[in-house]
Amino acid sequence: MRMRPTVSWIPTADLPPGSTDLEPVASVLSTGGVLVLSGAGISTESGIPDYRGEGGSLSRHTPMTYQDFTASAQARRRYWARSHLGWRTFGRARPNAGHRAVGAFARHGLIAGVITQNVDGLHQAGGAEGVVELHGSLGRVVCLSCGTVSPRRELARRLEEANVGFEPAAAGTNPDGDADLTDEQVGDFRVLPCTACGGILKPDVVFFGENVPPPRVEHCRKLVREAASLLVLGSSLTVMSGLRFVRQAAQAGKPVLIVNRDPTRGDQHALTRVALPLGTALTTVADRLGIPVDDEATARARE
Repeated sequence: MRMRPTVSWIPTADLPPGSTDLEPVASVLSTGGVLVLSGAGISTESGIPDYRGEGGSLSRHTPMTYQDFTASAQARRRYWARSHLGWRTFGRARPNAGHRAVGAFARHGLIAGVITQNVDGLHQAGGAEGVVELHGSLGRVVCLSCGTVSPRRELARRLEEANVGFEPAAAGTNPDGDADLTDEQVGDFRVLPCTACGGILKPDVVFFGENVPPPRVEHCRKLVREAASLLVLGSSLTVMSGLRFVRQAAQAGKPVLIVNRDPTRGDQHALTRVALPLGTALTTVADRLGIPVDDEATARARE
Protein backbone atom coordinates (compact mmCIF):
# COMPACT_ATOMS: atom_id res chain seq x y z
CA MET A 1 0.00 0.00 0.00
CA ARG A 2 1.85 3.11 -1.20
CA MET A 3 1.19 6.34 0.66
CA ARG A 4 0.71 9.46 -1.47
CA PRO A 5 0.52 13.04 -0.21
CA THR A 6 -3.19 13.47 -0.78
CA VAL A 7 -3.74 17.10 0.13
CA SER A 8 -7.50 17.29 -0.03
CA TRP A 9 -10.75 15.50 -0.67
CA ILE A 10 -13.89 17.35 -1.75
CA PRO A 11 -17.11 15.96 -0.18
CA THR A 12 -19.94 15.17 -2.58
CA ALA A 13 -23.28 16.87 -2.15
CA ASP A 14 -25.17 13.64 -1.51
CA LEU A 15 -23.34 12.67 1.69
CA PRO A 16 -25.64 12.38 4.72
CA PRO A 17 -25.32 15.20 7.26
CA GLY A 18 -23.51 14.71 10.52
CA SER A 19 -25.50 13.77 13.61
CA THR A 20 -25.22 14.63 17.31
CA ASP A 21 -26.96 11.43 18.42
CA LEU A 22 -24.51 9.19 20.29
CA GLU A 23 -26.98 6.37 20.89
CA PRO A 24 -25.84 4.27 17.88
CA VAL A 25 -22.23 4.49 19.10
CA ALA A 26 -23.21 3.53 22.65
CA SER A 27 -25.35 0.67 21.36
CA VAL A 28 -22.58 -0.82 19.22
CA LEU A 29 -20.00 -0.49 22.00
CA SER A 30 -22.31 -2.12 24.53
CA THR A 31 -22.35 -5.31 22.46
CA GLY A 32 -18.53 -5.52 22.26
CA GLY A 33 -16.31 -6.72 19.45
CA VAL A 34 -15.69 -3.17 18.22
CA LEU A 35 -12.58 -2.47 16.16
CA VAL A 36 -11.39 1.13 16.46
CA LEU A 37 -9.72 2.92 13.55
CA SER A 38 -8.35 6.29 14.61
CA GLY A 39 -6.81 9.26 12.84
CA ALA A 40 -5.21 12.59 13.64
CA GLY A 41 -8.49 14.09 14.86
CA ILE A 42 -8.38 12.11 18.09
CA SER A 43 -5.08 13.75 19.03
CA THR A 44 -5.92 17.39 18.37
CA GLU A 45 -7.15 17.80 21.94
CA SER A 46 -3.65 16.78 23.04
CA GLY A 47 -2.19 19.73 21.14
CA ILE A 48 -1.16 17.79 18.02
CA PRO A 49 -2.60 19.43 14.90
CA ASP A 50 -4.64 17.68 12.23
CA TYR A 51 -3.54 17.30 8.60
CA ARG A 52 -6.92 18.28 7.22
CA GLY A 53 -10.04 19.95 8.50
CA GLU A 54 -10.21 23.54 9.64
CA GLY A 55 -6.68 24.88 10.04
CA GLY A 56 -5.15 21.55 8.99
CA SER A 57 -1.40 21.58 8.41
CA LEU A 58 -1.67 20.44 4.77
CA SER A 59 -2.95 23.90 3.92
CA ARG A 60 0.53 25.25 4.59
CA HIS A 61 2.83 22.20 4.73
CA THR A 62 3.64 19.27 2.42
CA PRO A 63 5.01 16.28 4.34
CA MET A 64 8.40 14.83 3.48
CA THR A 65 8.22 11.97 0.98
CA TYR A 66 10.27 8.81 1.22
CA GLN A 67 11.81 9.50 -2.17
CA ASP A 68 13.02 12.97 -1.17
CA PHE A 69 14.33 11.74 2.17
CA THR A 70 16.40 8.92 0.72
CA ALA A 71 17.68 10.84 -2.31
CA SER A 72 18.89 14.09 -0.76
CA ALA A 73 21.24 14.77 2.15
CA GLN A 74 19.89 18.32 2.28
CA ALA A 75 16.33 17.00 2.51
CA ARG A 76 17.39 14.80 5.43
CA ARG A 77 19.06 17.79 7.12
CA ARG A 78 15.87 19.80 6.72
CA TYR A 79 13.73 16.93 7.97
CA TRP A 80 15.81 16.14 11.04
CA ALA A 81 16.21 19.79 12.03
CA ARG A 82 12.46 20.29 11.87
CA SER A 83 11.68 16.93 13.47
CA HIS A 84 14.19 17.42 16.28
CA LEU A 85 12.66 20.75 17.22
CA GLY A 86 9.13 19.42 16.87
CA TRP A 87 9.92 16.39 19.04
CA ARG A 88 10.46 18.67 22.03
CA THR A 89 6.75 19.50 21.87
CA PHE A 90 5.43 16.30 20.29
CA GLY A 91 7.20 14.07 22.80
CA ARG A 92 5.54 15.86 25.72
CA ALA A 93 1.95 15.39 24.45
CA ARG A 94 -0.38 13.62 26.87
CA PRO A 95 -3.38 11.38 26.10
CA ASN A 96 -6.64 13.30 26.14
CA ALA A 97 -10.14 12.25 27.18
CA GLY A 98 -10.72 10.51 23.85
CA HIS A 99 -7.63 8.31 24.20
CA ARG A 100 -8.49 7.56 27.82
CA ALA A 101 -12.06 6.62 26.89
CA VAL A 102 -10.80 4.13 24.27
CA GLY A 103 -8.49 2.69 26.95
CA ALA A 104 -11.45 2.35 29.32
CA PHE A 105 -13.56 0.58 26.68
CA ALA A 106 -10.66 -1.80 26.06
CA ARG A 107 -10.26 -2.60 29.77
CA HIS A 108 -13.96 -3.45 29.93
CA GLY A 109 -13.65 -5.91 27.05
CA LEU A 110 -15.65 -3.90 24.51
CA ILE A 111 -12.82 -3.29 22.04
CA ALA A 112 -11.61 -6.01 19.66
CA GLY A 113 -8.55 -3.98 18.69
CA VAL A 114 -7.23 -0.53 17.81
CA ILE A 115 -5.72 0.44 14.46
CA THR A 116 -4.31 3.94 14.50
CA GLN A 117 -3.06 6.05 11.62
CA ASN A 118 -1.30 8.24 14.18
CA VAL A 119 2.39 8.05 15.07
CA ASP A 120 2.16 9.66 18.51
CA GLY A 121 1.78 6.66 20.85
CA LEU A 122 -1.07 8.35 22.72
CA HIS A 123 -3.47 5.39 22.52
CA GLN A 124 -0.97 3.27 24.44
CA ALA A 125 -0.39 6.06 26.94
CA GLY A 126 -4.17 6.27 27.32
CA GLY A 127 -4.42 2.63 28.39
CA ALA A 128 -5.09 0.71 25.16
CA GLU A 129 -3.03 -2.42 24.56
CA GLY A 130 -2.08 -4.23 21.36
CA VAL A 131 -2.46 -1.09 19.27
CA VAL A 132 -1.57 -1.56 15.60
CA GLU A 133 0.40 1.50 14.49
CA LEU A 134 -0.50 1.46 10.81
CA HIS A 135 1.99 4.20 9.93
CA GLY A 136 4.61 3.40 12.59
CA SER A 137 5.78 5.49 15.53
CA LEU A 138 7.84 8.63 15.97
CA GLY A 139 9.05 7.12 19.23
CA ARG A 140 11.40 4.82 17.31
CA VAL A 141 14.23 5.33 14.82
CA VAL A 142 15.34 2.78 12.21
CA CYS A 143 18.58 2.52 10.24
CA LEU A 144 17.98 2.15 6.51
CA SER A 145 21.21 0.17 6.11
CA CYS A 146 21.32 -2.37 8.94
CA GLY A 147 17.73 -2.21 10.17
CA THR A 148 18.64 -1.47 13.78
CA VAL A 149 15.70 0.05 15.67
CA SER A 150 16.41 2.34 18.61
CA PRO A 151 14.40 4.65 20.89
CA ARG A 152 13.83 8.17 19.63
CA ARG A 153 14.90 9.60 22.98
CA GLU A 154 18.44 8.30 22.40
CA LEU A 155 18.73 10.10 19.06
CA ALA A 156 17.17 13.22 20.59
CA ARG A 157 19.91 13.27 23.22
CA ARG A 158 22.63 12.82 20.60
CA LEU A 159 21.18 15.56 18.41
CA GLU A 160 21.02 17.94 21.38
CA GLU A 161 24.73 17.34 22.05
CA ALA A 162 25.65 17.73 18.36
CA ASN A 163 23.60 20.90 17.85
CA VAL A 164 24.16 22.98 20.95
CA GLY A 165 22.34 26.30 20.71
CA PHE A 166 19.83 25.15 18.09
CA GLU A 167 16.79 27.09 19.30
CA PRO A 168 14.93 28.55 16.29
CA ALA A 169 11.40 29.85 16.77
CA ALA A 170 9.07 27.60 14.79
CA ALA A 171 5.87 28.82 13.18
CA GLY A 172 4.10 25.65 14.34
CA THR A 173 4.31 21.86 14.70
CA ASN A 174 2.73 19.41 12.27
CA PRO A 175 0.97 16.03 12.82
CA ASP A 176 4.09 14.19 11.62
CA GLY A 177 6.06 15.81 14.44
CA ASP A 178 8.15 18.30 12.51
CA ALA A 179 8.25 22.03 13.12
CA ASP A 180 7.76 24.72 10.49
CA LEU A 181 11.23 26.14 9.85
CA THR A 182 12.74 28.10 6.97
CA ASP A 183 15.91 26.93 5.23
CA GLU A 184 17.74 29.77 6.97
CA GLN A 185 16.60 28.49 10.35
CA VAL A 186 17.69 24.94 9.47
CA GLY A 187 21.15 26.30 8.63
CA ASP A 188 23.94 23.77 9.06
CA PHE A 189 22.05 21.50 11.44
CA ARG A 190 24.14 18.38 12.01
CA VAL A 191 22.51 15.06 11.08
CA LEU A 192 23.84 11.97 12.85
CA PRO A 193 24.38 8.44 11.47
CA CYS A 194 23.47 5.05 12.92
CA THR A 195 25.77 4.15 15.81
CA ALA A 196 25.83 0.51 14.70
CA CYS A 197 26.86 0.87 11.05
CA GLY A 198 27.03 4.56 10.14
CA GLY A 199 23.96 4.30 7.91
CA ILE A 200 21.10 6.72 7.36
CA LEU A 201 18.61 7.05 10.20
CA LYS A 202 14.90 7.50 9.58
CA PRO A 203 11.99 7.72 12.01
CA ASP A 204 10.18 4.39 12.15
CA VAL A 205 7.15 5.80 10.35
CA VAL A 206 5.66 5.29 6.90
CA PHE A 207 6.44 8.40 4.88
CA PHE A 208 4.24 9.54 2.04
CA GLY A 209 5.46 7.64 -1.02
CA GLU A 210 6.42 4.62 1.09
CA ASN A 211 4.63 1.29 1.46
CA VAL A 212 2.89 0.18 4.64
CA PRO A 213 4.48 -3.23 5.32
CA PRO A 214 2.23 -5.92 3.78
CA PRO A 215 2.18 -8.10 6.95
CA ARG A 216 0.86 -5.11 8.91
CA VAL A 217 -1.85 -4.52 6.32
CA GLU A 218 -2.86 -8.19 6.39
CA HIS A 219 -2.99 -8.12 10.20
CA CYS A 220 -5.38 -5.17 10.01
CA ARG A 221 -7.52 -6.97 7.45
CA LYS A 222 -7.71 -9.93 9.84
CA LEU A 223 -8.83 -7.65 12.66
CA VAL A 224 -11.60 -6.29 10.44
CA ARG A 225 -12.70 -9.82 9.50
CA GLU A 226 -12.89 -10.85 13.15
CA ALA A 227 -14.56 -7.70 14.49
CA ALA A 228 -18.29 -7.26 14.94
CA SER A 229 -18.20 -3.59 13.92
CA LEU A 230 -15.85 -0.74 13.02
CA LEU A 231 -15.72 2.59 14.86
CA VAL A 232 -13.75 5.34 13.10
CA LEU A 233 -12.49 8.12 15.37
CA GLY A 234 -11.07 11.38 14.06
CA SER A 235 -10.10 10.38 10.53
CA SER A 236 -11.11 12.05 7.27
CA LEU A 237 -10.31 8.71 5.55
CA THR A 238 -8.84 10.72 2.69
CA VAL A 239 -6.00 8.26 2.09
CA MET A 240 -6.62 4.67 1.09
CA SER A 241 -4.56 3.24 3.96
CA GLY A 242 -7.52 3.76 6.31
CA LEU A 243 -10.42 3.89 3.86
CA ARG A 244 -9.77 0.37 2.61
CA PHE A 245 -10.65 -1.07 6.04
CA VAL A 246 -13.92 0.87 6.10
CA ARG A 247 -14.77 -0.51 2.69
CA GLN A 248 -13.84 -4.02 3.80
CA ALA A 249 -16.09 -3.81 6.85
CA ALA A 250 -19.00 -2.40 4.88
CA GLN A 251 -18.68 -5.03 2.16
CA ALA A 252 -18.78 -7.72 4.84
CA GLY A 253 -22.01 -6.26 6.23
CA LYS A 254 -20.41 -5.04 9.46
CA PRO A 255 -21.73 -1.80 11.00
CA VAL A 256 -19.42 1.19 10.42
CA LEU A 257 -19.81 4.23 12.66
CA ILE A 258 -17.75 7.42 12.42
CA VAL A 259 -17.10 10.15 14.97
CA ASN A 260 -15.56 13.09 13.13
CA ARG A 261 -16.60 16.73 13.07
CA ASP A 262 -16.13 17.08 9.29
CA PRO A 263 -17.45 14.87 6.46
CA THR A 264 -15.22 11.91 5.59
CA ARG A 265 -14.51 9.88 2.49
CA GLY A 266 -16.12 6.91 4.23
CA ASP A 267 -19.45 8.50 5.17
CA GLN A 268 -21.31 6.68 2.40
CA HIS A 269 -20.35 3.37 4.03
CA ALA A 270 -21.35 4.38 7.57
CA LEU A 271 -24.57 3.95 9.52
CA THR A 272 -23.90 7.34 11.08
CA ARG A 273 -21.30 10.07 11.40
CA VAL A 274 -21.40 11.87 14.71
CA ALA A 275 -20.16 15.44 14.30
CA LEU A 276 -19.03 16.11 17.87
CA PRO A 277 -15.63 16.71 19.53
CA LEU A 278 -14.13 13.30 20.25
CA GLY A 279 -13.26 13.85 23.91
CA THR A 280 -16.79 14.98 24.71
CA ALA A 281 -18.44 12.31 22.58
CA LEU A 282 -16.48 9.34 23.91
CA THR A 283 -16.66 10.35 27.58
CA THR A 284 -20.41 10.86 27.18
CA VAL A 285 -20.73 7.37 25.71
CA ALA A 286 -18.62 5.94 28.55
CA ASP A 287 -20.87 7.63 31.10
CA ARG A 288 -23.97 6.17 29.45
CA LEU A 289 -22.41 2.71 29.64
CA GLY A 290 -21.36 3.20 33.26
CA ILE A 291 -17.66 2.94 32.42
CA PRO A 292 -15.27 5.19 34.38
CA VAL A 293 -12.66 7.04 32.34
CA ASP A 294 -9.27 7.74 33.90
CA ASP A 295 -8.41 11.31 34.73
CA GLU A 296 -5.04 12.67 33.60
CA ALA A 297 -3.26 11.81 36.86
CA THR A 298 -4.49 8.20 36.81
CA ALA A 299 -3.54 7.83 33.15
CA ARG A 300 -0.04 9.10 33.91
CA ALA A 301 0.28 6.64 36.81
CA ARG A 302 -0.60 3.74 34.48
CA GLU A 303 2.41 4.42 32.24
